[in-house]
Amino acid sequence: MKKISYPTAVTIGIFDGVHKGHQKILERLVKEAKRYGLKSVAITFDPHPVDVLSGGGKIPFLMSLEHRVRLIKEAGVDYCFVERFTKRFSKLSPEGFIKILADRLNMKLLVTGGNFLFGSKEKGDTTLLKKLSGIYGFKLYAVPPMKMNGGYISSTRIRRLIERGELKKASDMLARPVTILGTVVKGKRLGRKIGFPTANIDPHHEAIPSAGVYNVGVRLGKASYRGILNIDTHKVIEVYIFHFKKDIYGRDIEVVFGRKIRNEKKFKTLEALKKQIQLDILQTVS
Repeated sequence: MKKISYPTAVTIGIFDGVHKGHQKILERLVKEAKRYGLKSVAITFDPHPVDVLSGGGKIPFLMSLEHRVRLIKEAGVDYCFVERFTKRFSKLSPEGFIKILADRLNMKLLVTGGNFLFGSKEKGDTTLLKKLSGIYGFKLYAVPPMKMNGGYISSTRIRRLIERGELKKASDMLARPVTILGTVVKGKRLGRKIGFPTANIDPHHEAIPSAGVYNVGVRLGKASYRGILNIDTHKVIEVYIFHFKKDIYGRDIEVVFGRKIRNEKKFKTLEALKKQIQLDILQTVS
C-alpha cells in the first residue's frame, strides 16, 4: 500500500457497480474530507476477495476495474488506490489492517458501510472499528445500507437482476442504465452476409443480461449511436449500429441497454433472420 504524508479521509470496498449504496458512501467521504481539510482516498481491491479465497469460485463482476475506478473518481474522490488482494493480505488481523491504513495513509477519518466487515475471516466489524478509532486517532462514520424494493441494495442482488433480464430494477439500484463495456472482436460475419454487419463484443466484465434482442445506445469514444443488440444462450454478444460503416476491430465500445425487444429465436433460413432483424429495427425506431 502506498505511503502518503498528507492527512486523509478513507473508504474501503470492492465498489462493484458503484451502485446507489456505494454512491452514498462516496458522497459522505467527499463531504467529510472537505469539512476537515483532508484528501479523500478510496481503496478498492483486485481480484475480488471471493475469487482468491473460494478455491476456484469466481464472482461475475458488474463492471471492469477500469470502469469502476473511473466512476469512483467521477464521484469527486481525490485518489482511488487499487490494492492487489492476495491470500497473504487476507490473513491480516483486523487491527493489523487498520494500523496499516493509519500509518501508511495518515488516515484521520474513515467512512464505511454500516455492515462493513474486514480483516482475517472478516472478524472485524463496526463495533471493533469504534474501539480502534480511539487507539489510532481517526474519526469514524458508518453509513447505513440502502433499501429498495423490499431489500438492501447490493452488488450481488443487482448481478442477479441483470442475469435474469430485469434491467429496469437493476438500473434503479445503479442510478444509471445497465451497460456492457468490451472490445470489438471478429465473429462469424453472418450479419454482413444479410446486410446487417454487427460488431461482436468481448466484454470486460462477467455479469451479462439474459439471452434476447435489446434496444441499445452505443458509445464509441466521444460519439454516441443507436442500435440493436443480440445476446445468445452462449453469451455471444453482437450489436448492429444504425448508419455506421467504420472498421472498429480492436476498439473498446460501451453498450447502454434500453428495453428488451424479444427473446432469442432460431431461424431456418438467412432470409427469415433478415426479415426478423428488419422488424426489430422498426420496433426500435418507432
